[in-house]
Amino acid sequence: MTRHLKRREPRAHWLLLALFLTVALAGLCLNGYVEHVGAEGSGPHPVADDRPAADEVIEGGPVQRPAADGTVTTSAMPAKTIALTFDDGPDPQWTPKILDVLARHDAAGTFFVVGAQVNRHPELARRIVDAGSEVAVHTFTHVDLSSTPAWQRSVELNLTGNAVAAATGVRATLMRPPYSATPDAVTAAAYDAMRQAADEGYLTVLTDLDTRDWARPGVEQIVAAATPEAGAGAVVMMHDSGGDRSQTVAALDVLIPRLQEQGYRFTTVSQALELPAAPPAEAGLRLRGHALRWAQVGSGWLAGAMTWLMLAAVVLALLRLIVQVWCARVHVRRVRKAARRRKRYVGTVSVIVPAYNEAANIEATVRSLLANDYPNVEVIVVDDGSSDGTAEIVRRLRLPNVYVVEQENAGKPTALNTGVMFARGDILVMVDGDTVFEPDAIGELVQPLADPAVGAVSGNTKVANRGGLLGRWQHLEYVIGFNLDRRMFDILQCMPTVPGAIGAFRREAVVDVGGVSTQTLAEDTDFTMAIIRAGWRVVYAPDAIAWTEAPASLRQLWRQRYRWCYGTMQAMWKHRRAVVESGASGRLGRRGLAYLTMFQVLLPLAAPMVDIYGVYGAIFLPPLQTAAVWLGFTALQALTAAYALRLDGERYGPIWSLPLQQIVYRQLMYLVVIQSTVMALIGDRLRWHRMVRTGAATAHARTHA
Repeated sequence: MTRHLKRREPRAHWLLLALFLTVALAGLCLNGYVEHVGAEGSGPHPVADDRPAADEVIEGGPVQRPAADGTVTTSAMPAKTIALTFDDGPDPQWTPKILDVLARHDAAGTFFVVGAQVNRHPELARRIVDAGSEVAVHTFTHVDLSSTPAWQRSVELNLTGNAVAAATGVRATLMRPPYSATPDAVTAAAYDAMRQAADEGYLTVLTDLDTRDWARPGVEQIVAAATPEAGAGAVVMMHDSGGDRSQTVAALDVLIPRLQEQGYRFTTVSQALELPAAPPAEAGLRLRGHALRWAQVGSGWLAGAMTWLMLAAVVLALLRLIVQVWCARVHVRRVRKAARRRKRYVGTVSVIVPAYNEAANIEATVRSLLANDYPNVEVIVVDDGSSDGTAEIVRRLRLPNVYVVEQENAGKPTALNTGVMFARGDILVMVDGDTVFEPDAIGELVQPLADPAVGAVSGNTKVANRGGLLGRWQHLEYVIGFNLDRRMFDILQCMPTVPGAIGAFRREAVVDVGGVSTQTLAEDTDFTMAIIRAGWRVVYAPDAIAWTEAPASLRQLWRQRYRWCYGTMQAMWKHRRAVVESGASGRLGRRGLAYLTMFQVLLPLAAPMVDIYGVYGAIFLPPLQTAAVWLGFTALQALTAAYALRLDGERYGPIWSLPLQQIVYRQLMYLVVIQSTVMALIGDRLRWHRMVRTGAATAHARTHA
């Protein structure tokens, strides 16, 4: 006797997914910090304490070192000594041109670099040092230090120091706060930042002469602003990044030789004040800098890729919607034209009802089938080893043309095939045991089979238990996704699934494919694809309506959708050769399978990254922009839902629940796809997950009787 051991489904992938998403979010947040927090051009922020600093600060020299005891040491440039300083770089366009001008006139300068820029262009930082100039700190993101908390100041200084160390091999010792100017403009808040920088080993360099070259006032005005009063030395502030710096480059070519002729020398701040040379960076500091650079570069690539992914998803969603709406309109006209024709009798119908523990709904299902207005209908209930008395319930009804066949539990596909063997009709309607038919459903369902090319017809499944959020969400999903998709598949002649709840089949087509396959868990999808590949058409009859009981809990929903998704993947893989075949099979492969692959596998697999990008946008992007995108997406969904509901003759009320659907339901659906993909890749077998019935379809039938 063979023992079947219950295998635990692998769970390590959830840990890996959580780790991957955490790393991805961290990377995006790093990119967001670099690109959107204090970035160049954002300007200074209001500060809590804008009182002037102490007199010794605002009346001191431009180079200042606050001490722990509250005192400050200041220094100024010696006479006829100019320290040209350049903020906000390095810039790939302007920094090399400025270095060329300095080299041409045998001058040096001090470049206060932004750490994020150094990570983007480390070769420029090395070129600055190799040219005899020096590199100093100007924070990592150009944030206003006077308006930031102490922890962020420390991060900004440390990250920039790491970046400089990795790029140049030296440890920077000079610092200039962004948005600073001359000492007399230092506020109490700015002085606090300078004191913290001193505690971390940095000497603050302000300026004597602010050229305001960033405003592009003209070459002569920049030269005049950079020229000190007779014989005085000065720290001169310029910029080598942040916009068009052609006037700065031109002004240097005028200023340097003009003042050199007057006996001025142009050197670095450290050389002018005879400060110690920047010491070599420790190995650990360089290592952290390299790690930071690669993290920043990687986060930039990730953000760029995510932007393209979002754009692709939006474009695909819009194209899908356009195709769906166009196909729906064509299909509606086709259905209306067909409805004007008188209904025809197309042959004897045998309804096959596979039932396993369906006591809650089976009576309502059978009665609704016999109450249909189509003549010559027989109902065959195949009890698949039920333990709740399903077969006995049907027998006690003593209804005409209702037959009960009992078998050992062998699964739904086998039960369907058993029903086919006992059926006498040329048309086989296959119905789930929890489904209640509308009175005209069978007649509407079988009409397309008057066309001898049609081998199968999909009916319109509606959710009976649509109360509560979960019920509303599934109702909308059925109406929007299932029915809009089926109309499109019908027009494109690539219908991949006739649902188990309501479908009609020509016996000849069933025989052609050897009956219902037992090789996949999505037997309805597998069966439908086989029929198409055999050369038959599969169409959709939206007016053939059946009510089914949807899962009433998240756990049941997970189990159902997990089986559906995994089984659909099995069926797609089984029929993969349809992609290279011709005729009806080729249409299934290149249209139906491609559509399922894109919209039911690949995009759901990418959905977690889209959500992570949404979190990133909520944190770092402008709130109005983020809100506009979200509202636009939700509005598009609502319009789609309204159109689908209108086509199906449903009320618009459930649309209000759509925004909430994004919080729970959507995530559950893409997690189902992830779980199914993992199970498919490792080659594991998924056991059948049966849903517990509550009798919702029966209750619906009684309410609308």
